[in-house]
Amino acid sequence: MSAGPIRLSEAAHTALRPATAARITGGFWAARRRVNAEVSVAQGPDRLERAGNLANLRAAAGAEAARSGFRGDFPFQDSDVHKWLEAASWQLADGGEGPAEEELSRQVERLAGLVAAAQAEDGYLQTYYQLGPDARRWAEPHWGHELYCAGHLLQAAVAHHRATGRDGLLAVAVRCADLVDATFGPGKDETVCGHPEIETALVELYRETGERRYLELAGHFVDRRGRGSLGDGPPEGSPGPRPGAPYWQDHVPVREATAVAGHAVRQLYLLAGAADVAAETGDTGLRDALVRLWEDMAATKTYLTGGVGSRHELESFGDAYELPPDRAYAETCAAVAAIHFGWRMALLTGEARYSDLVERTLFNGFASGVSLDGERWLYVNPLHVREDDELRKAATGDQNTHRTPWFRCACCPPNVMRLLASLPYYMASGDAEGLQLHQYASGSYEAGSGAVRVGTGYPWEGRIAVVVDAAPRDADWTLSLRIPHWARTYEATVGGEPVAERAEDGWLRLRRRWRPGETVVLSLALDPRLTRPDPRVDGVRGCAAIERGPLVYCLERPDQPAGLRLDDIALAPGAALSAEHRPELLGGVTVITSRALCRPVARDGWWPYRDGGTGSRGGAGGADVGSGGEADGAEVPEPVRVTAIPYYAWANREPGAMRVWLPVQDPPG
Repeated sequence: MSAGPIRLSEAAHTALRPATAARITGGFWAARRRVNAEVSVAQGPDRLERAGNLANLRAAAGAEAARSGFRGDFPFQDSDVHKWLEAASWQLADGGEGPAEEELSRQVERLAGLVAAAQAEDGYLQTYYQLGPDARRWAEPHWGHELYCAGHLLQAAVAHHRATGRDGLLAVAVRCADLVDATFGPGKDETVCGHPEIETALVELYRETGERRYLELAGHFVDRRGRGSLGDGPPEGSPGPRPGAPYWQDHVPVREATAVAGHAVRQLYLLAGAADVAAETGDTGLRDALVRLWEDMAATKTYLTGGVGSRHELESFGDAYELPPDRAYAETCAAVAAIHFGWRMALLTGEARYSDLVERTLFNGFASGVSLDGERWLYVNPLHVREDDELRKAATGDQNTHRTPWFRCACCPPNVMRLLASLPYYMASGDAEGLQLHQYASGSYEAGSGAVRVGTGYPWEGRIAVVVDAAPRDADWTLSLRIPHWARTYEATVGGEPVAERAEDGWLRLRRRWRPGETVVLSLALDPRLTRPDPRVDGVRGCAAIERGPLVYCLERPDQPAGLRLDDIALAPGAALSAEHRPELLGGVTVITSRALCRPVARDGWWPYRDGGTGSRGGAGGADVGSGGEADGAEVPEPVRVTAIPYYAWANREPGAMRVWLPVQDPPG
């Protein structure tokens, strides 16, 4: 049985099942998880205390004065506590021993006790409504987030139960879920919550307890969405804006939707929950809709980093190909939600493309959300920050480009914590035929009646060694290795001999009778490469980005020659890309250097636009459209050496300019 965040029922209708045991023991993700455990998660209780979240729980329990009711700017403050409890529980599941683990266990039980004490006798728990003198339960579905908070409570309780074996917090979750079930559903209150989350949580509580009512209620919430219970927003005069039905994904039922829309995190939490429902019910119609919506998101609304959400207004998806790099919102929580959805689709279908996008998002749009020291955070993750970014400098903490110790709306930090803490269970899966490695990190993984150990320097090195520790003795067994979609070439050996099999549909499937200790070596070419955007992405037309392996790169101001403005740089045609590992830089990164051109900027006039000619070839006064020559007397661009760092590592030094997409200088002539 999986000890991770997804534990499918025995009757689940999926192609693959999560690993039954998983540990990350070294390399890139082990280092990030160590910082998460020792710094981010460890600081959580203090951050929550200073922000007032824990005071709200104590006040609801009657342990201290309510101080006019409630501390904090948002009614969903409790969810930050629940997410931290989930993160800390998954961290305890790693099984470490020592003073740090003892202290973490003590804090988990302390905060779990606060949550239990704050719960009302009938199972209700949301301190904003328990403490507010005029607050009414379930009366503000758009912005109240009561079911959203309940969902995070349920997920925290499941994690706590799986990690510790204790059932106190699970009992709190069951009482809460029973109240939700008694209040909502067919023939009862048929309103849905303005922020999906309860759906996937109810399915996981069903998996933990076997109580089918929870699965049925999750299915009801999925199918009720899009039928107008939220409309355009709260009634006139109520708190909060009225952004329109698409914002809440209440404009069209999930099964009929053709495009992702509205608030990006809400949309993706809804789809993750729908994928859980489809997995447990075998609903092929729902599955087909999820495939269609994932394809729309991946093909037309995803940034190169895997980030999603192109509009600061309402934190929402934009139109197809509306992906401006400088105004990208790409909320860290949206990256987390996209990974949750993608991993569930990988399990549901068995297709490698979902794990391809999970990898891209993990290493780029997600990893950028927390600083290398684990103490500071980004809420938004743009792909371009200008030299004089006055708008962002003036923005509040959840929208600027300076890493922040905490936020007024602190959804992102504990969300990152819980994903990093549970990350080992996103690496591998199993089925009746064998074990599949979706992501590459040094560690040990058990699934599909077998066990393997992985050793790798990925993503800096492309060599991945897999030792088969256990497999059926008298039967063929398949070890499947994902070949990333970016990999131009690869080689694979078993016991030092090249394999005859070739990858199909993104999987290299090695089927044979295995002996314990046999080693597979997969070598992926990690040559730096230039990536071009779809020409329909107006914001970066004529540009290219640098990538190496799963990593997207960016230019950041501290790495360039003094006085060089990033907005004046263009990549030189045909310039070589050179990779060099620098262990002393940003915790140890491979940088990419190349020759670029510093384009002179005409400053001899008041008008910033230039004559482009008539577009005709030859003839009096004719000019070629887009000619890059020097007929207009412009100065020749000067060559300059530039250095690119992995995108996830930006904003860890002094504030300054950054950009992922770089103009490509037109060749002469």
